[in-house]
Amino acid sequence: MPYVFNKYYPWRNLVFFFGEGILIFCTFILVNWLFKGSAIFLLDIQECLQQTLLVTITFQLCLYFFDLYELRKNIPLPEMAIRITQAFGVGCILLGIIYYILPVVTIPTMIFWSGYFILYLAVLLWRSLYVKILQKELFVQSIAIVGTGVLAEAITRELAERLDAPYKVNAFIGEREPQYNPNRIPVFRNFRDIDHLLSQHKIDRIVVALDDRRGTTPIQELLNYKLHGIAIEGGVTFYENLTAKVMAERVDPSWIIFSDGFSVTKVQQFGKRILDIIASIILLTLSLPVMLITAIIIIFESPGPVFYRQERVGMSRRSFEVIKFRSMVHDAEKDGAVWATTNDSRVTRFGLFIRKVRIDELPQLFNVLKGEMSLVGPRPERPIFVEKLKESIPFYDIRHEVRPGVTGWAQICYPYGASEEDALRKLEYDLYYLKHMSFALDIVVIFRTIKTVLFAKGGR
Repeated sequence: MPYVFNKYYPWRNLVFFFGEGILIFCTFILVNWLFKGSAIFLLDIQECLQQTLLVTITFQLCLYFFDLYELRKNIPLPEMAIRITQAFGVGCILLGIIYYILPVVTIPTMIFWSGYFILYLAVLLWRSLYVKILQKELFVQSIAIVGTGVLAEAITRELAERLDAPYKVNAFIGEREPQYNPNRIPVFRNFRDIDHLLSQHKIDRIVVALDDRRGTTPIQELLNYKLHGIAIEGGVTFYENLTAKVMAERVDPSWIIFSDGFSVTKVQQFGKRILDIIASIILLTLSLPVMLITAIIIIFESPGPVFYRQERVGMSRRSFEVIKFRSMVHDAEKDGAVWATTNDSRVTRFGLFIRKVRIDELPQLFNVLKGEMSLVGPRPERPIFVEKLKESIPFYDIRHEVRPGVTGWAQICYPYGASEEDALRKLEYDLYYLKHMSFALDIVVIFRTIKTVLFAKGGR
C-alpha cells in the first residue's frame, strides 16, 4: 500500500478517489465541448480548464466533508443518493459565493446545470460500481495469518468489519482454532499444509501475528517463502498500517527502539513551534468575535467565571494550567475529579453546544502561544488520571515526550474518552502519531479537525 502523508492507503482507494476526480473533470469538459463546439471550445480551452478544475476541487471537498470517502461500511444506494445531493448542494452554494467574488471563473448557467445533472448520475453509477467491487472483494491481497490468538483476532476482526478492506484472510496457521473466525477460514497446523495455496498463488502475504514469538516463530520456513517472493510482515506493523494506530498491548520496548520513527529532529521541533505561534495568532484574531459572544453568553447563563482552568500534564511531565471556556456549572468537581460522561448533568445548555462545536477549546490557543501546548499533539490529561493510567497501561508515559495538542490524531480518530479502556484505545492513536509525527500529518489532522468541528462530532 502507498504511504501518503504518513498514512497507508490501499491502491484501490486511491484509484477510486482520483478516478472520481477525473470523472468530474471530464464530465464538465465534455459538456463544455458539446455546447460550444470544437472551434470555440479550443479558443476558450485555458479558461475552461480553470473553471472545471475549480468545480472538481469544490465537489470533491464536499464529498469528503459529507463522509462519502469513508467506505468502511456499506451505504445503501438511496442514502448514498441523498448524501451526494447534499454534498453537491453545498458545493453549488460555495461555487455561487466564489462566482460572485470572482466572476471570471463562472461557468455559463446552461453548461453548469447540464453538467451538474449528468455528473450526478455519473458519480452515482461510479460509486455503485465501486461498492460492487468492494462487496465481491476484487483487487485485494490474500494473506495467511500465523497465529490464532489476540493479535490474530484483532487483525481478522478489522478486516472482516471493513467493507473496503484491502486484504482477505485465506488461511490461519496455528495449533488451535482462532478466537474470531466468522467466515470459517481454514486452520492449518504448519506451513507444509499450505504449500498448495502458496504454489497456486492463493496467498500473497504472510502475517506473523503470534502473541508470544519467543521460540515459536518458524524462522526457516518464513525465510524460504520470503526468498520465493512471498511478502512477510509482522503482525503489529501490519495492524498499524491497516488501522493507523499502534496496538499498545502487543508492542515491546525493542519494537519501539528499532522501528522507524519515534524521533523528531531539532529542526522539526523548531519549525513546528514557529508554525504553532503563527497559526495560533491568526486563529485567535479570526475567532475573537466568536470568543467575545461566547464569554457574554456564559456570563448570563450561569454564575461563575468565564474561563475554566485545570491542571494538566504537559511535555516532559511538567504540569500547566489549561484554559477553556467554562461549559459546566460552577464547582462541578466539588466532590473530586471524575471522567466526563455522555449527557453529563454538570454541563450547561450552552456548554453542551460549545463542546459539540469545540468552541470551548479556543482559549487553549493562549496555551499554545505560551509554549505549553501545540496545535497538534496528544490530548493533555489530568495528573490524577495520568498516575493511574501509567500504572495500568504500558508506554502511557511516552506521550509526554512531546507538547500536548489542542487537537490530535487520537482526538479525530476516536470518540471522547471517559474510562481507562478509552485511554488505552486513544494511546494507540497517540503512539501512531508519535511514530509518524511530521508537518504533513499535522496538516491532515488539522484538515480533519475542521471537518469534525463543522459536523459537531465527538464532543461530550
